[in-house]
Amino acid sequence: MEIIGIGTDIIEIERFKTVNEAFMQRCFTKRERERFKNIENIAGCFAAKEAVVKALGTGFSNFRPSNVEIVHNEAGKPEVTLYASAAKTAETAKIKKIMLSISHCKTYATATAIAQS
Repeated sequence: MEIIGIGTDIIEIERFKTVNEAFMQRCFTKRERERFKNIENIAGCFAAKEAVVKALGTGFSNFRPSNVEIVHNEAGKPEVTLYASAAKTAETAKIKKIMLSISHCKTYATATAIAQS
């Protein structure tokens, strides 16, 4: 497999203390919102979305944050599903797999994504 792109993001968790429902609806899928247990989960998921779009090489200019879904498998490993124009961007770039790591502490959430062919 060839690496097509790498993205990383770090964000202050405190920024998510005042998010409203409109932001949550716009940025996160229903499955993501159902999984959130605390502010750290929200911040980590958003950092992961940012890392993924950086690995795609586009940022959010071509699609909405909710077109990038971050869920965890049964073992707790984060996985990425792309929808709509985000999926089209990955297809055009010949990206077959995105590996993702998410971490957080009291102050920051961080994520790294590696897009592979």
